[in-house]
Amino acid sequence: MKKILVVGSLNVDMVVRVPHMPVAGETILAEKADTVPGGKGANQAYAAGKLGAQTIMFGAVGNDRYAEIEKKSLQSAGVDVSRLIVRADCDTGLAWITVNDEGDNSIVVVSGANKTLSEKDIADNDDLLHSCDIVLCQMEIPVQTVLCVARRAKELGKTVILDPAPVPKDFPAELYAYVDIIKPNETELSLLTGAASSDYEKGADILRSRGVKNVIVTLGGAGAFVNSEAEGKHMLTVRPVPVVDTTAAGDSFTAALAVRLASGSSLLQAVRYANEVATIVVTRKGAQTSIPTAAEVPFDD
Repeated sequence: MKKILVVGSLNVDMVVRVPHMPVAGETILAEKADTVPGGKGANQAYAAGKLGAQTIMFGAVGNDRYAEIEKKSLQSAGVDVSRLIVRADCDTGLAWITVNDEGDNSIVVVSGANKTLSEKDIADNDDLLHSCDIVLCQMEIPVQTVLCVARRAKELGKTVILDPAPVPKDFPAELYAYVDIIKPNETELSLLTGAASSDYEKGADILRSRGVKNVIVTLGGAGAFVNSEAEGKHMLTVRPVPVVDTTAAGDSFTAALAVRLASGSSLLQAVRYANEVATIVVTRKGAQTSIPTAAEVPFDD
């Protein structure tokens, strides 16, 4: 299997479960708050490792107890954390996640060390890009750092997968040319393209016109829409399941996609597998704690 490098964020999540999302000025009571490892980058690395891929996580953390929570969790999934940068002058990223009874969530992130990951850090660790085959990026680190990673990975002939979340206000048009696969959800697609969130086919066409070879739009319980230069347009549905918590569904989808591509699957087969992994994730509580092992995923090529 090919090697996966995840360049991105590491946050410790403070998860609060509520009967409904509070509105402005409203105070509601919750039973408890859980402290769990998270961050889009770390979630994707954890999922890739747990699904059996050789995975290395590159990002920045503080010199604090939250960093140790992140490292311990990633190591439990077999992820290499030896190259994480530890900043003495700032804290590990934190996120506050509110989850309602329907399993929907809202998230507030304090970036901490994540916002310090720089282009110089990428240049100083160029050997990581040389050694991998697939690079996963998200947008919880500085935009210019993501651009630097994607540009360099493309120069080296690597497969670049971008999860464009959270969508920055100034998304660099240059980045599209370096991305092999972009995986927005409906809301992110609308922010990137201006197309209505319900018109995901139009949005995917717009991204393709900007230079991305493969667009995968995740549609929650409806599945995923694929617009691929090589494989055409396809809607891939998912089996209905009771939704408990959607927190890590998108990250698990991205990681599972990379894992199947790393093992030699076609893009459509990889999307089908990613759909199945995400379907399992939403039936469980938590972020990394909800991610299945490869043996738990019922899938037949």
